[in-house]
Amino acid sequence: MTGNRDLDQGSGLRRAGFAPLPRLLAALLVSTSCLAAEPRVLRLNETNAPPFSNPQRTGFYDVVVTEALRRAGLRLEIVTLPAERALLLSDSGASDGELNRNAAVEKAYRNLVRVPEKLGEMQFVAFTKDAAIPASLDAFRGRTVGLVRGWKIYEQALAGRADVISAEDAGQLFSMLDLERVDVALYERSMGRAELDLRAMDQVRTLEPPLFVREQFIYLHRSHAELVPPIAAALRAMKRDGTYQRAYREKIEGIAR
Repeated sequence: MTGNRDLDQGSGLRRAGFAPLPRLLAALLVSTSCLAAEPRVLRLNETNAPPFSNPQRTGFYDVVVTEALRRAGLRLEIVTLPAERALLLSDSGASDGELNRNAAVEKAYRNLVRVPEKLGEMQFVAFTKDAAIPASLDAFRGRTVGLVRGWKIYEQALAGRADVISAEDAGQLFSMLDLERVDVALYERSMGRAELDLRAMDQVRTLEPPLFVREQFIYLHRSHAELVPPIAAALRAMKRDGTYQRAYREKIEGIAR
C-alpha cells in the first residue's frame, strides 16, 4: 500500500509540474557546469585604425589578441576610445587594460603591466605634402606639426615645442594636413597609408626613414597581473604554430607603403 501511495504522489507531482528529484539534480548540475564554462571577459581599450583594428574587429591586433585570450580561457571585449582617455581609464582600473601600446606609456602610467611577449611592431613616421623635408624631428622646427593627443611617443619627443597641434583622432589629424593647417602629421605608417587611401590624398608623402620603430604590447591594469603569464604563453604558442604569421600575412602585408 505504501508503494502505491508513493507512486500516486510522484504522479501528482509530475502533473503539478514538478520534476522527480534525480532529474532536478541533473538539470542543476548541467546549469552549474554551463555557468562555470563561461569565460572571463577582459575589456581592453584600443585607439587604433586599419589595418591594426577596425569596427568589425577583423584587424591584425583584433584577431591576434582575441585568439590569444581565447587560448588563455578569456573572452576579449574591445572598447574604442580616444588615446588619452583610454590610458587614464586603464591606469585607474576603470578599464582592464590596453589592446596595444609601447613602452612610452610606462613612465606616466605606473599601474599598467606589460604582457612581455611582443604583440607587433609599429613604425612611427611623418606625413607631409613637402617631400623635401628631411625625416627628422629637428628638421620640423619652424614648421607646424600635428599629432594625435595621447600618443606618448610623440608627445614626449616634442615636449615643450610651441609649434605642435594636437588632434583628437586620425581623421582630424589628416584633415588638418589636407587643409595645410599643419605642415607635418606624425602618425603610424600602415595606419597612415590606410587613412590616405581612404581620403584619396595622393599628394601626401611618407618621409623616410621612420622616426621611431617600436615594439607593441598588451598592457593590463595591475589588478589583472595574474593573467599576464597565460596571455604571454598563448601569444608564444600562436607564433610557434603559425597562427600569428598567417594573421600578419592576411592583415598587414600588401598595405601600400
